Amino acid sequence: MASLTVENYIKTIFQVCLSGDGQAATGQLASALGVSPGTVTSMLKTLSESNLVTYTPYEGVRLTHAGNALALRVVRRHRLTELFLVKTLNMTWDEVHEEAEHMEHAVSDRLIDRIDEFLGRPEADPHGDPIPRSDGSFEIPASRTLAECGVGDKFRLSRVIDQSPEFLRFLSNSGLPLGTAGQVVANRIEAGIVTVSVEGQETTLGRAAAEKILVTPGR
Repeated sequence: MASLTVENYIKTIFQVCLSGDGQAATGQLASALGVSPGTVTSMLKTLSESNLVTYTPYEGVRLTHAGNALALRVVRRHRLTELFLVKTLNMTWDEVHEEAEHMEHAVSDRLIDRIDEFLGRPEADPHGDPIPRSDGSFEIPASRTLAECGVGDKFRLSRVIDQSPEFLRFLSNSGLPLGTAGQVVANRIEAGIVTVSVEGQETTLGRAAAEKILVTPGR
């Protein structure tokens, strides 16, 4: 069984690679993990020796087949644990990430499979992130950021990129939880704001916030 540190590194590499070109830079990993670049470099060499990554100094790192499989297992544990805490313990979406960070290293894949079955094989976690299936497969639905929507566009909030508790609470307090349906009433690029209407109530967001919200077409 991989150690907690190894699993954290592999999961972070997976997330950085998924949001980029399939390769993660040392600086990106250091920032995401809150450690020094030197610490990351040392760990990448260890992971490379374990055949979990392919590391090229000054270029970056990619997951091997074994590394990718481990990453998907950890991500699956994390996201199903988050959803389980929301569905069964009524925890809010801004509370579950930190708890799942600890639990993902302790629960067995067998228990996670039972949780998956209990929840009805869900496709996404409380933040809209896709949940890998037991075979490692998953789909990322087509979406765009709220900032990319034009005036009059109807949308449904499908995923949140910034999952910090503060940002999630901001969305909840603004009437924008996951699944919210609304319409863009203004998108002023020069002013840096996006205004949406949800159930007759208008809310104005800065473009920086709107760029962290992914939406799908709404009715």
